Amino acid sequence: MIFGPVNGCGRTGIFVNVEKLSNFSDFEELDLLDDILDALDDAGYEEPTPIQQQAIPPLLEGRDVLGIAQTGTGKTAAFSLPVLQHIAETETGKGKRRIRALIVTPTRELAAQIGESMKGYGKYLNVKHTVIFGGVKQGRQVDALRRGVDILIATPGRLLDLENQGHLSLSDVDFFVLDEADRMLDMGFINDIKKLLKLLPKQKQNLLFSATMPESIEDLAGSFLSKPVKVEIAPEEPTVEAIEQKVMFTSKADKKRLLPWIVDEYDMERAIVFTRTKHGANRLVKELSKKGVNAAAIHGNKSQNSRTRALQNFKDGEIRLLVATDIASRGIDIDELDFVVNYDLPNEEESYVHRIGRTGRAGRDGIAISFCEKEEGAYLRDIERLIGFEIEVDEDHPYHDASAIPSEHDSKAKKKKRDRQKRKAEANGDSGQSNNQRQNNNGNGKSDNNGGSKRRRRRGGRGRGSNKSNKSNSNSNSNSNSSSGNKPKRKRSNPPLTKR
Repeated sequence: MIFGPVNGCGRTGIFVNVEKLSNFSDFEELDLLDDILDALDDAGYEEPTPIQQQAIPPLLEGRDVLGIAQTGTGKTAAFSLPVLQHIAETETGKGKRRIRALIVTPTRELAAQIGESMKGYGKYLNVKHTVIFGGVKQGRQVDALRRGVDILIATPGRLLDLENQGHLSLSDVDFFVLDEADRMLDMGFINDIKKLLKLLPKQKQNLLFSATMPESIEDLAGSFLSKPVKVEIAPEEPTVEAIEQKVMFTSKADKKRLLPWIVDEYDMERAIVFTRTKHGANRLVKELSKKGVNAAAIHGNKSQNSRTRALQNFKDGEIRLLVATDIASRGIDIDELDFVVNYDLPNEEESYVHRIGRTGRAGRDGIAISFCEKEEGAYLRDIERLIGFEIEVDEDHPYHDASAIPSEHDSKAKKKKRDRQKRKAEANGDSGQSNNQRQNNNGNGKSDNNGGSKRRRRRGGRGRGSNKSNKSNSNSNSNSNSSSGNKPKRKRSNPPLTKR
């Protein structure tokens, strides 16, 4: 946790020495209302997360806060609880409720999830909220606004649209939250945010949350935060290091075959699969349906009802794979998600970190598997430069394409293969024997398929000994040993999430 002045704000920041800050081990120590504490007990909340420990106290004191925290750190409660308490403690009496707190977020899914959280946290309070976003008819949203609300959760486009139509007024807002600010700018909402800030009162309490702090966010923070407390929550373990990551080199045509294979091989009950385009997501869902894999697509061209239904079916376990684009995935908050698959590598390396951050949450193990075709080699190199290490190559699948391996990976991959062969020989106690000698020991050069390939034979022979496998292996110049059932299984860093 780091507190300090906001660079680039052009205003005096508040600097607090992190060593002097208290670590609250219980929500009761945060001076929250009893009604809020009761709701947290009902939701099973026991201890505040670091971002909640450090952001809630200054917000309850009325300070502006700039929060830098990754998705999944508990930041929704970090701003929702102070907002609810602020509204509950400053009731304005009888009459129509006025919008006194505004929470703006980039996507419909995230807005809906914040609304659900707000409903749970405020269940015992006399506080009303509603959620508005595009992609659906505005009638019900307008009706809710007409009845009056205390807290409005909105996406920028629909918010400005309804304000322009005269269906809402922001003149009474005294608590403003801008969530996922970096993603907001990535999605091109900067002009909408500037318009919005002009509509808000100058005297109000402000909170800005962002996963990263580029110069553009510093400039944005400086435009409306006043003497802010900066709270930065550095993850105890970097997301990319906490997740087991693998890359599988394959051809573009074989991706649609490789995906059902790994779903079966890893026994994936639930996984998010990322594609680069909306049309690609739709095509993939159709291909998966042909293979008998239940999947649904979620992206910007889908109606809000369709997206909500797909997400709910995914959470309920009715579909195994949720095929998503980067923008649509923001706001998907599922703790028990063990797998993320990059069907297409992102052309922006930062998106890779956001994608795999969907898994390995709440202290759970997670696996991120990326497919890489020949044209995506440059994307892979950019990703590895960003995360600071080389992703493990997994060749143990029937659709391996050695021609897709970037040149710098190739030499290291060959070294790893030699090391594996050496370990295999040592494990068999015949390190001095050649490959041909070991084959002859198995009987006239035939590989012994009674052991390691049994698992794949149970799945219809789609292992390295299949026709498809032999075709793939011949393209990658591998020798006859690559189809041997004696190939040792590699050790995995997360034993609970291994292949069957």
